[in-house]
Amino acid sequence: MTGSGALTDWGACAADLLDDLASLSEPGSGVTRLPFTAEHRAALELLAARMRQAGLRVTLDDAGTLVGRLDGPRGRGALLMGSHQDSVRQGGAYDGIMGVVLPLIALEKLQAEGREPPCAVEVLAFADEEGVRFPTALVGSRALAGTVDPAVFDMEDADGTSLRAAMTGFGLSPGGIGELKRDPGDVIGFVETHIEQGPVLERAGEALGVVSAICGIERHSLGIVGETGHAGTLPMEGRKDALVAGSAIVTEVNRLARETPELRGTVGSFAIGPNVVNAVPRVVRMTAEFRSPEDAVRRAAGDALHDFAERVCGEMGLSLSCEMTYQQPAQPCAAGLSDRLARAIRAVGGKGLVLPSGATHDASAMADLCPVAMLFVRCRGGVSHRPEEYAAPGDMGQAVDVLADLVMSLE
Repeated sequence: MTGSGALTDWGACAADLLDDLASLSEPGSGVTRLPFTAEHRAALELLAARMRQAGLRVTLDDAGTLVGRLDGPRGRGALLMGSHQDSVRQGGAYDGIMGVVLPLIALEKLQAEGREPPCAVEVLAFADEEGVRFPTALVGSRALAGTVDPAVFDMEDADGTSLRAAMTGFGLSPGGIGELKRDPGDVIGFVETHIEQGPVLERAGEALGVVSAICGIERHSLGIVGETGHAGTLPMEGRKDALVAGSAIVTEVNRLARETPELRGTVGSFAIGPNVVNAVPRVVRMTAEFRSPEDAVRRAAGDALHDFAERVCGEMGLSLSCEMTYQQPAQPCAAGLSDRLARAIRAVGGKGLVLPSGATHDASAMADLCPVAMLFVRCRGGVSHRPEEYAAPGDMGQAVDVLADLVMSLE
């Protein structure tokens, strides 16, 4: 810390700690910090030391979640605040980890000002939210909610190391994760702070916003099969060109998302065969994803996609396989905690802008345990998951004030 009480620039304190954490990365551009690695261990050691400095009691649970707890009056539950420490490959210095640092700095602020929280407070640093090393995620938050699927521990990374083996090698006991489930009666709620990962706050000239809901997601896999032939000799009339149908479906996904409020649509994977310059494409393999804070909107888009694909392929004489491969319902944020965040934002001069989150967060898993809320912090250019990711110290300082006020409002 650079000072105490009103003389301290808490946003600058957050920026300094985030810079130190960003250095705990694999070599290369940006930040690469995967779960259950040496970089993860170094980040935990730095965070644990800072938590102890703030007067928190520190433990590491068997899911790899670092827990810093400040005890409160007996008979009251705990407010949980936090996010994840891991990153994507060559990501930024703010996604996830800022949501660990800012509540920790907020508790440092309260300590420096001589204010004692009216309830217990825990700062949580989850091990793996991104799902980059292993094909699963949210194990730490799901462990607290009691919703971990035991099958995930057999999943392997690219080197063939299972999640169970990685956790055991990190000094954890995956077999004890079932004992981490919290009693909902002991928890007031969970608040996650995160960069927005979008441009809405920046365009509105607002440093902070309150999340209304975490968007629901569904993903579809489509396969289209037609007939190939020589590009110069096969007549245009009667061609069974899989790419023509696939292109129409891409356009339709884009149209649906553009014309439907609160809907995002993306074709993120697209492959054709035989994929040569002088042959008509015979096969297309593609994905389509829809996200919305309204499940009915998302489901309607998925149904419309299937109907459109069947119609286009039927008219062209193509065979089609189309199935939904994944879905996650939208998770509304709790009104009570969200309203407290909005009031605290207005107290520091903001409007308390409300907006949905298009990305998944640990809060979506924690919602199975307790009420959840999310505080968004403006990020420059809406950039995320890239080395250029940035949140200004001034904005983070306002977030620290808001989180400190939120804690004290729980009297």
